[in-house]
Amino acid sequence: MLEKIKQTAGFISSIIQETPDFAIVLGSGLGKLQDEVEAIHTLEYSEIPDFPQTTVAGHSGKLIYGILEGKKVLMMSGRFHYYEGHSIETVVFPIRVFHLLRIKNLILSNASGGINKDYSVADIAIIKDHINMMPEHPLRGKNIDSFGPRFVDMSEPYNKKMISVAEKAASENNIKIHQGVYVALQGPTFETPAEYGMIKAIGGDMVGMSTVPEVIVARHMGMDVFGISIITDLGGPEIAFSVSHEEVLNAANKAMPNVIAVVKGLVKNYN
Repeated sequence: MLEKIKQTAGFISSIIQETPDFAIVLGSGLGKLQDEVEAIHTLEYSEIPDFPQTTVAGHSGKLIYGILEGKKVLMMSGRFHYYEGHSIETVVFPIRVFHLLRIKNLILSNASGGINKDYSVADIAIIKDHINMMPEHPLRGKNIDSFGPRFVDMSEPYNKKMISVAEKAASENNIKIHQGVYVALQGPTFETPAEYGMIKAIGGDMVGMSTVPEVIVARHMGMDVFGISIITDLGGPEIAFSVSHEEVLNAANKAMPNVIAVVKGLVKNYN
């Protein structure tokens, strides 16, 4: 896997020939953010040696290098999920590649179910912390010392300065924004009412099927991380709303202008 990561990074580096200021990973239904980038190079995942392929609607499968708010960004339009059948090593493969490209800042977005009573569908929430309930850990096994230490400090998984800059961007654009704890489950089923109740009981504000493995690996390598969620459905022990992937994508589409404003403000003002 290490050799594949090096080969993939070498291929991408030979094309972009610069060090991006940010890597950005777009989650379900968030592909419209790619339209904000002044693209210099666009690569289909299928063109990139050893790069995984996405299989989920709302994840287009393109790597875009370009300019956003005056900064160089490398954007993944479509991510890889454990529930697709990928190994956990494959799920975090792109983050390892970003590190070898010398990228220091990572922005992750996702769609999530809301548990916090103050959340509404199409709200956006900054991830301030997470609870990892995935069945596999991305750092399990022999540690690669060149990437990071055996035991990783997770006292600040999401960079506080990035959160502050993003909140300021939201305020300047009159956007209501929450901060919350994200709980990662395997999926692909949406949660039952009782499972939503469990997530609430352990301190979760929202739940999803991605992001946390990527954050762990990014912090292992010393990257600064920012996470943002669109609340696409609501659940709880007394709530039994039906939900579909189409509804998730519709809610994400409704929230896109706010997500775009916050991410652009963060990219522009974070140094």
